[in-house]
Amino acid sequence: MDGGQIEIELHGSLASIAASDWDACANPETAVGGRPVDPFTTYRFLKALEASGSVGPGTGWQPRYLTARVGQDVIAVAPLYAKSHSQGEYMFDHNWAHAYEQAGGRYYPKLQMAVPFTPVTGRRLLARPGFEGAGMSALVQGAVQVAADNEVSSLHVTFCAGAEAEAGEAMGLMRRTGQQYHWENRGYNSFAEFMASLSSRKRKNMRKERERAQAFGGYIDCLTGDDIRAEHWDAMWRFYQDTGARKWGTPYLTRGFFEIAHETMRDDILLIFAQRGGVPVAGAMNLIGRNCLFGRYWGCVEDHPCLHFELCYYQAMDWAIAHGLGRVEAGAQGEHKLARGYLPVETHSLHWIGDAGFADAIARYLDAERRAVSEEIEVMTAWGPFRKEHREEQQ
Repeated sequence: MDGGQIEIELHGSLASIAASDWDACANPETAVGGRPVDPFTTYRFLKALEASGSVGPGTGWQPRYLTARVGQDVIAVAPLYAKSHSQGEYMFDHNWAHAYEQAGGRYYPKLQMAVPFTPVTGRRLLARPGFEGAGMSALVQGAVQVAADNEVSSLHVTFCAGAEAEAGEAMGLMRRTGQQYHWENRGYNSFAEFMASLSSRKRKNMRKERERAQAFGGYIDCLTGDDIRAEHWDAMWRFYQDTGARKWGTPYLTRGFFEIAHETMRDDILLIFAQRGGVPVAGAMNLIGRNCLFGRYWGCVEDHPCLHFELCYYQAMDWAIAHGLGRVEAGAQGEHKLARGYLPVETHSLHWIGDAGFADAIARYLDAERRAVSEEIEVMTAWGPFRKEHREEQQ
């Protein structure tokens, strides 16, 4: 590649970007084999969202992918969407939208650089190795220019990596922090070894929860790759619809997404099912990264005590230990995860607001919010379930 001028281009579909170009920027580690660090930024995942109609016309997520080129060579890409609402983002700006519109402005449409419906931290400014600085800078400048040229209210880069948050702030974007609860595998050889690191009271409670959950009258299966069959997706779709209808009103993903995921992504997916008589009664869907298991969807057709904790948390931790993964991320929010070994960590986002006065007000709010999040993480970590000597190691 030469050192020529960088050109930014907008794309309304991934079809106009070669999969090899996208993944060379998004998941360069796969060039030498193995899983991607982040399965959610792979071409196949984002393509499944688009091809299934989970994003696109009528969804409020209109693709506007960005590429940065030097000549014919793609050096950086970004998943960018024009949004007509704030649903499916998990870093909430509903209050911002309300305040903006109360003041007479039009908050939507806005631009969102994110993986739709996915509250998972990862790189959003996806540059080929060797082009990180130039690629990130070009994508930020390009996205801001697109926002300004189209007179949209704002640009949001959500669940970005910590290094991107720092770089983006240095480029003039506003940085926001939030928190999630993640479980860290501290070199455990077994789930029993992890439990030995807990305080006696928490260990006793966890044993009781697992016993209650596993008394539902059936057995638990962990399925990935070719072990996943069409009937498993039928069950997972029922579970997902039930949970989505209760949490969001309408599920974000279409049935077609699950069909495409089976064809193109089943090696990236772990399904954990509670089955009785060969029929799944509850299940959790996870995506498998190079060093992390990402919990995504849960649902059931029968209610059983503690079964949610067993499938979504304990079985995921057990599987991660058995397969040498360093972390489990079980989704957004949930202080109840603390008692089950998941500790608070910071999440990051970046924001550009077109109106200078509104941007100034948001900046003051974010300063106060960052201090509050930092204090809460410190307090919640101290309340964790680990024995004193293990808490001191983590601080």
